[in-house]
Amino acid sequence: MKLFKSILAITMMAAALSAAAQDDIKDAEFNPLTTGVTSLSITPDARGASMGDLGAATEADANSQFWNPSKYAFAYSRAGVSLSYTPWLRKIVNDIYLANLAGYYKIGGSDNQAISASLRYFSLGEVQATDGDGAMISTINPFEMAVDAGYSRKLSEKFAMGVTLRFIYSDLGYGSMMNTGESSSATAFAADISGYYTTYPVIGRNECQWSLGFNLSNIGSKVNYNKGNDPAYLPANIKLGTAFTFPLADYNNLTLAFDANRMLVPAKPRLNDFEDNLAYDDALEEWKNKSSITGIFDSFKDNFAKRITYSVGAEYAYNQQFFLRGGYYYESKYAGNRQYFGLGAGFSLNVIKIDASYMIATAQNSPLDQTLRFTLSFDLDGIKDLFGRN
Repeated sequence: MKLFKSILAITMMAAALSAAAQDDIKDAEFNPLTTGVTSLSITPDARGASMGDLGAATEADANSQFWNPSKYAFAYSRAGVSLSYTPWLRKIVNDIYLANLAGYYKIGGSDNQAISASLRYFSLGEVQATDGDGAMISTINPFEMAVDAGYSRKLSEKFAMGVTLRFIYSDLGYGSMMNTGESSSATAFAADISGYYTTYPVIGRNECQWSLGFNLSNIGSKVNYNKGNDPAYLPANIKLGTAFTFPLADYNNLTLAFDANRMLVPAKPRLNDFEDNLAYDDALEEWKNKSSITGIFDSFKDNFAKRITYSVGAEYAYNQQFFLRGGYYYESKYAGNRQYFGLGAGFSLNVIKIDASYMIATAQNSPLDQTLRFTLSFDLDGIKDLFGRN
């Protein structure tokens, strides 16, 4: 069978994340990690993307569910919701996209706890399959989605922790397309554990804000395609970050932030690392049968430094109404070679905030270049005040 467009989600995502490193594909150290439901790792919101894909320790907003849900406990507004849209790989195709809906609500009268939720939907567009003679036999719409709910609480005036539970569904359409009778969908469950610390040091005569955050995300089961015959690890990840905000002048603030990430997934064996095919097959079978928890611990046996990605970014805010942002994301060429700048801006008017971001890849021929993101956020607490409901 032939495909007018690629349906292989893993192949497509791998191409997107490491195409710029193809010149190094024969390098003995080149070995990008292989996971299922890779869309879980895509930054959903424009603010985080424009700062170089970071957000573990930045100030809480409606999209903190992806970066660090424990930040919700420190949110100024009582409730908020956001909708984000990202045309994905638009240099290759025009109908792949990520849509993300997220929100939170602070509960209780002490302003120290919040519940939150998000829904993300990743569409691989419309795929047409043909037989050997070129006649179209079916049209499918493969997709991946995840829905989660979280709870965060302040444990002190400066520190909060949060937990999130996630249900993941992936339907790549293989069974229906190939008419094999095999299931084309797979499900998985995962959890996140996060923490956020913030303090307000006085430097000179200015009160600043310094924050630290972490998020251990997508820790759970494997996603098992083809009735469990094709298991894949979820993109488990540990994220650490810090952010520092200081006033430039009245109504003018500047935030500098830094994140470090490491995937907690064992590297897939490579044929050229073994003397014969039998040894490789044994190692591959062991890799496939390894539990996700064992895989997390085994991931630390891999080259630690080369698996860490770094993000550095800045945000300028004027009167909390106008925002300019920029950042840079770096990944080793041996792990995928994603390297790009992020630029963006935001505008807040009363209870509505609009953010946009633009990606500029530094690696040649990267399909991630020129990626756009748009986020529309609503301050539900402000809407309530706007209509005079106290």
